[in-house]
Amino acid sequence: MFIAMNRFQVVKGREEAFEHMWQSRDSYLHELKGFVEFHLLKGPEAEDHTLYSSHTVWTTKADFEAWTTSEQFRRAHARAGNDGNAAPLYLGHPKFEGFEVKQTLDRHGKAA
Repeated sequence: MFIAMNRFQVVKGREEAFEHMWQSRDSYLHELKGFVEFHLLKGPEAEDHTLYSSHTVWTTKADFEAWTTSEQFRRAHARAGNDGNAAPLYLGHPKFEGFEVKQTLDRHGKAA
């Protein structure tokens, strides 16, 4: 398994617009081989931003990499960061983090 995460520092007061942008767009993820699931996570608030992360789970790192070069990726990201308002939604660029899963435990503490 491979987990791909992007962290966003969303400008204070723009959280609702950021969430709406994600919830109203077409993702196309389900069309790709190896896609398992997606989560949009809301984290802690700082003085000037609220931390968010997009989190996708893939069967393999190669499946994730195929997504990043696909036509579906280009279509899904055509409006990225733009809700139609001139004010920015987040500070700077998203920060990507990718992780290979080395261990998974189920709720009973057993290896999954």
